[in-house]
Amino acid sequence: MMVIARAYTPTEAAALSEIAVKSVHNAIDKRIIAQFVGGGGRALNDDDLLRLKLWYGVGSILSAERRKQLFDSIEQNPDADTVRADDYLIVDVARAREQLAARAEALRQAEQAIEIVKGVMGGEPVYKGTRIPVRMIAAMKSQGASTSEILEGYPSLSPGMVDSSEIWAAAHPARGRPRKLSELGLKATSSKRLRLGTTSNSSGSAS
Repeated sequence: MMVIARAYTPTEAAALSEIAVKSVHNAIDKRIIAQFVGGGGRALNDDDLLRLKLWYGVGSILSAERRKQLFDSIEQNPDADTVRADDYLIVDVARAREQLAARAEALRQAEQAIEIVKGVMGGEPVYKGTRIPVRMIAAMKSQGASTSEILEGYPSLSPGMVDSSEIWAAAHPARGRPRKLSELGLKATSSKRLRLGTTSNSSGSAS
């Protein structure tokens, strides 16, 4: 079975299970998952993550009662790779565990490579030994920049650091309004204008 020796906040659980934070809190409030108090707030463990992923993963197929029966079957057979949910549906529990484990490892590696240093970039999380804000790299990724394109501009980063930026940013969203480049001590060094694929003529039709 997947082993994660730590507790997760609802935001971290949402990033790992790839569901909305609101859905995590809803699952806790409805006692779909048995959260516990840790670090002064709600906390979830690896079993909770699996429940979350499966609960919403098969939500459009199985009723709430059937999903609870599925969880009972998993608890009775914790090492089973697959579990029969009904006469026609077999759930690949092992695959769900593998996906969660991979994302948990990506988050762990990202956290090891990131630090907050007083006086550096206004306290914004940066990659260790650099002044490169992690959330800036995550934003570039979310806007379509490839890992290789980012590495061209920031050669001090590794592919793994760039690839894990998005899951880290999802697990640790910034509070308040997004900070401007000038507030982070950065400035744009170049700009690029993109030409649209079509232009409009005087009659308003595309040419």
